[in-house]
Amino acid sequence: MNHQPLHVYIQGRGFPILALHGHPGSGRNVSVFTDHLSKRFQTLAPDLRGYGKSHCNEDFNMHDHLEDLEALLDSLEIEKCLVVGWSLGGILAMELALRLPERVTGLILVATSAKPWGSHPPISWQDNVYTGVAGILNYIKPGWFWNIETFGKRSLFRYLIQQHTPTAYSYIAKEAVPAYLQTSNYATRALYSAIKTGYNRLPDLEKIPCPSLVLAGDEDRHITAASSLETAKHLKNSQWQSYPNTAHLFPWEIPQQLLGDIDHWLEAHPEVIFDIPPRPKGARIP
Repeated sequence: MNHQPLHVYIQGRGFPILALHGHPGSGRNVSVFTDHLSKRFQTLAPDLRGYGKSHCNEDFNMHDHLEDLEALLDSLEIEKCLVVGWSLGGILAMELALRLPERVTGLILVATSAKPWGSHPPISWQDNVYTGVAGILNYIKPGWFWNIETFGKRSLFRYLIQQHTPTAYSYIAKEAVPAYLQTSNYATRALYSAIKTGYNRLPDLEKIPCPSLVLAGDEDRHITAASSLETAKHLKNSQWQSYPNTAHLFPWEIPQQLLGDIDHWLEAHPEVIFDIPPRPKGARIP
């Protein structure tokens, strides 16, 4: 197997949950999920090959990510796990479920699609200027209201989020900027090469037997909500939820609402974390 050891952030104890980040990204980007879920489960958030601290020095393809992830599960002796995937991470989560159906107990798919398409308008030089200024100022002073109003809402951030709150901008400063700087050209080339082939796994989704929760932001311009809904319709056992006035980074816009919905879904599907016995109807996970 052509796998590479991955740097991984491990938190908590209990049933394993594998959390996969998007592009550009790192394992830190999914802390909005892992910080919450690790209170009851063991969460594993790897830096994918070519991202974060999982360095590489040669070109690779998207299939290599799956080799790495399977090797990671083997090395940690994880027989079964729930997989959370955001954007690119969601695509890899579905691929992993197709590759290892006996090991993936459930999927939480965030801002992703098995046949992704976007509606992003052309980017102007002004967009890039405002984004650069907004990003630098936000990194220095996260969530600064003046920066949000003056530059943030005029920058490319307006296509990534709809709710320009200090919380969302704090996540961008703390997690998005470092991840962007640590994303290698090798990882970017691997992703763009896959996109050029016209990626489409919709016909194969019926082979995924486990329950799936598919979540999207209504105003997502990178992977549209319609694209995510199409994926949900092709999965055998899926639940769909779309959030108004949010975009591709909606976990950072409405974290509490999102985590509450994930908790309710886990409560309704104890089989995906099957070390927890089914609860009587109406009971809540503490």
